[in-house]
Amino acid sequence: MYTAAFASLFTINMGIKAGERILVFSDMIRPEEQPSADDADRRKRLLETAAAAAAFAKKTYGNTTFISFPATAASGAEPPQEVWRAALGDNTVNRLAVAGILQRLLSKTASVEDLDLAKQTVIAGKDAVTEIIIALANNSTSHTRFRSLATAAGARFASLPHFDPEMFLTSMQVDWPALAERTRRLAAAVNLASTLEVTTPNGTRMLMGKEGRTAEGDDGLLTTPGSFGNLPAGEVYLAPVEGMSEGQMVLEYAPTRKLDTPLVLTVKGGKVVDIEGEDAHRKQLEKKFAESVNNRNIAELGIGTNDRAKRPDNILEAEKILGTIHIALGDNSGFGGTVSTPFHEDYVFYKPTLTAILPNGTRKVLLTEGKSVL
Repeated sequence: MYTAAFASLFTINMGIKAGERILVFSDMIRPEEQPSADDADRRKRLLETAAAAAAFAKKTYGNTTFISFPATAASGAEPPQEVWRAALGDNTVNRLAVAGILQRLLSKTASVEDLDLAKQTVIAGKDAVTEIIIALANNSTSHTRFRSLATAAGARFASLPHFDPEMFLTSMQVDWPALAERTRRLAAAVNLASTLEVTTPNGTRMLMGKEGRTAEGDDGLLTTPGSFGNLPAGEVYLAPVEGMSEGQMVLEYAPTRKLDTPLVLTVKGGKVVDIEGEDAHRKQLEKKFAESVNNRNIAELGIGTNDRAKRPDNILEAEKILGTIHIALGDNSGFGGTVSTPFHEDYVFYKPTLTAILPNGTRKVLLTEGKSVL
């Protein structure tokens, strides 16, 4: 069913070359999880599709490994050691273990010195690093040490968390060159700002400091060594300056469903300090906030640029919808920030007005109720 889509994934998005090694991995529902019937069905299909993509790659290109494992506790948590070994090589992972830093990497408690040594070790063993990594796992590995080390050594990494295989026939069928140009232009406009202002009709209003941070574009063309991005792609994203976000976020959607009633998050000093509302998702957020103050961090501002993305109930596609913005909580250490925590969760906001405030105080509107003015 997805043969043509798999071919497009490996040739257009990943730019595969003869002889390159491929790793595809996915995850399984843990016994203690209790997903809805619809989400359990999607995750079953995701696992089956990941295995099918790996089988296609092995038959078509050779040199393919497929790994499945019980899902991690949350997006942003490190994948198990077997995935590290398949991607980076046994010798490199053994060296990390002998140096005493592997477990700290896996638990995301590694120091700056640990991370520097890990990067040197992985780069030294880059000949063993798999060239193409397809993360078709439900929980995101985008904001992990594993991903950042693999791409530092030249791997091309596609992350597809919360993916629904039907997306191969919708948001993955976008005009990729046109999306890339749209994304490039928006990133350039965002990068003129020192502060960004977001307002929405539902009451969201946020100011986020940007000075010293660079907005990047995720255009789905992961063809150069070290490339990384989501698929389906289509966003401009940045890590706001820690401690410099203020305002109110009105959440209408969780990552995989519409909330029964909105939740209102108050943000001061770059962190969520209060939650109001009765939806059950509040308890999940409060649990993550109790685990670590870093999980309260305003980690990311993103702007969707994919005109084929439509689904509001799946965060992977929702955050790519043209004219939306999304704000993430938790970890931002993998894309220019300084907060490291095994948690990263995005929330999408509709019909936003986005204003870039330049260093001289000039205000430049980039989106008006979800419509680009560029």
